[in-house]
Formats: sequence, structure tokens, C-alpha cells
Amino acid sequence: MLNFTMSLPTEVFFGRDMINNLPDHIKKHGGNRVLLAYGGGSIKRNGIYDKITSLLNQNGIFFKELSGIKPNPRISSVREGIRIIRENDLNFILAAGGGSVIDACKGIAAGWTYDGDPWDFYLRKTKLEKKPLPVGVVLTLAATGSETNWGSIVSDDITERKLPFRHELLRPKFAVLDPVYTFSVPKYHTAAGITDIMAHVFEQYFSPTKEAYLPDRMAEAIMKTVIHYAPKVMENPEDYEARSNILFAGTLALNQILTYGKITDWSTHMIEHEVSAVYDISHGAGLAVIFPNWMKYVLDEETQPKFIGFAKNVWDVNTTGKSSLDVANEGIERTREFFDFLGMPSSLSEFKIDSSRLEEMAEKAVIFGDLGNFKRLGKNEVLQILKMSL
Repeated sequence: MLNFTMSLPTEVFFGRDMINNLPDHIKKHGGNRVLLAYGGGSIKRNGIYDKITSLLNQNGIFFKELSGIKPNPRISSVREGIRIIRENDLNFILAAGGGSVIDACKGIAAGWTYDGDPWDFYLRKTKLEKKPLPVGVVLTLAATGSETNWGSIVSDDITERKLPFRHELLRPKFAVLDPVYTFSVPKYHTAAGITDIMAHVFEQYFSPTKEAYLPDRMAEAIMKTVIHYAPKVMENPEDYEARSNILFAGTLALNQILTYGKITDWSTHMIEHEVSAVYDISHGAGLAVIFPNWMKYVLDEETQPKFIGFAKNVWDVNTTGKSSLDVANEGIERTREFFDFLGMPSSLSEFKIDSSRLEEMAEKAVIFGDLGNFKRLGKNEVLQILKMSL
């Protein structure tokens, strides 16, 4: 394996009723004036909002609210959050929701330190030079892993860009993960979250680092866990065992533990970001379309051994009487079938996306340079994958 330094500083409080100690967690990090951020109101319908606000009020914690954070969170929400914090002298951010809410809150935490526009962080025009406000999380969706990782991804409607910003100081201080809070997630969003989890593991599993045996086995274990429990969650949304395993898999898929000792890829995510920036589709659904086509495109003699291992170790493909290429392709086909089972789309045309803006999206995808490490992709390669995905 390659050299690495490991740091996983976010405290995770996992299980039923772990939210009850939320005020203590906030106060531990100096919080007594809180920005409570959430999305479209689902936390009010399922009772999470009432629980959080009751705990804050009972413990004398002042709070102001930022609501309406959308999927594919907008930089406008980041700007509004910064305004609320500055006007009310707040000192802690509590994200109650899924990855979109958490990503926006990380942008707010960083932007509070900066006199300019927080979008500059995402455009790579400036760097985080001051300590951001602390962020805590009450997670409501198994998907992005943003509850323990270092990244924030935000969109700008005006320029139709969706860009990542990463820094170790953006990791949340704590995350409350109660599987019960995911019971009410609609089937489509559950499926999109599961797809996102698998895609995160793919980006780290398909690596040019050949000697990372342990990280690869860990990645395969997470993928097999998701494959095992996905049908149970889809059939019974209140299956606590299934929800627990999916929820923890989402955290492990992107808390950086799978990256240690190896080079990762992330080209498919960058391609999908351009699609969802323009068309505002669900990130997980976009990945379900693009990833199998990326797999087909990058499969060649050099990458074939990894795909064979993927087919055998993750999908239990029977290799008897089959060529190596057939085995590799069957692993890719099983991936497509799994996404189909989840009810995810298999083509961009299902979103009424045509070829008119493919070249523009391909060009934007490589604006900071060629993508990927498992297989390097320039504009023309990205365009071919997008065409395959129509």
C-alpha cells in the first residue's frame, strides 16, 4: 500500500434514541447559539424537528433556523446561512438532514471565515485559512457519507456548475445516526441513496493501486452488505436491521477509510455533477445511469483483472466455461441489473435529456484537468461516456 496518515475525528453516535444527548454534544464544542439547518420540511412531518427543538429549548440553547435547503444544494443557501450566523452571532451549526443539508452547512462553516463570496472556495480561487465554525449532524438519509467526511458539493444555478470543496477541517464534530430516522425516507430516495453508497465504493475500489489487498476486501464487504440488505429495505422500510446496515455502510463508504494506501478515481462523480448541475436530477439516479457505462468504457486488457475480481468477489459470478472478458462484462451487467431492481433509471433520456448539451457538459467536467486515475479521461472520453448514457 501507499504511505498514508489516518485521521477519523468525527464522533459517531449510532443507534436508537442517541439523539437524547444532542445538547451535550453541542456544548462540548462550545455551542450555545446554533444555526439549525434543514431541507424541505420532512423533519417536521416525521417528528425529528420537534425532538431537536425540544432538546435545544430544554437545555437553554438559542437557535435560529435555515430551512429549504434543496437536493443539489445551492450556493444561495450557503450565503443565506452565513448572513444568519453573522446577524445573530451564532457559534455552532447543526445540520438535520441528508448529504445536501450537510454539504451546505460545511460551506456555511467555511464561508463564515471569509470576507468574499463562499463560491470562491468551490472555484478554487481561495483556500480555507481560518478555523471554520463547528458542525454537528443529525442524519436522516443513508447516502453521501457527508456526515463524517471532509467534502462539500454545492451548485450554482446561474453558472450551472456543481463543484466540490474539500478540507480536513470541514469534517463534522459529531454525527447522530439513528436508523429509525431513515424509516420514513421514500422508496425512490432510499434507492438513490443506496446507489450513491455503491458508487462511492466503486470510485475507491477501481484503483490503479494493485497492492491494496485489505482496502479492496473492505470495499467488497461494504458492497456485499448493501446488496444483501437493499431488497429488505425496499420491501420493508421499517426493517431496523436492514436500515442499520445500510446506514452504517453509507458512512463507511465515504469516511476516507477505503482510500488509505491507494489512489482513487472519482471521474464518474465529476461527470454526473455536470449533468445534475444543468438538469437538477437526483445525484444517485444520475450515477445509476453513468456508472455502468463508465465501466464498459474503461474495461480493457489493462483494467480487466479488477473487473474480474469485482465480478467474482462482489457478484459471485460463476467463471466456469467463460472467458475473462465475459466474466468482467457479467459483473458490469449485474451492476446494471441491481440498479434496475432498485428502480433507478438506465438512460439520461428518461430525464428528457438529449444530446444538445453533452459537449458543453463534457468540457465543464474537465475544466480543472483530465479526470480519473483508474483510466484517465479527457473531454472526448467524457463525451463518449455521456453519449453511451443517453
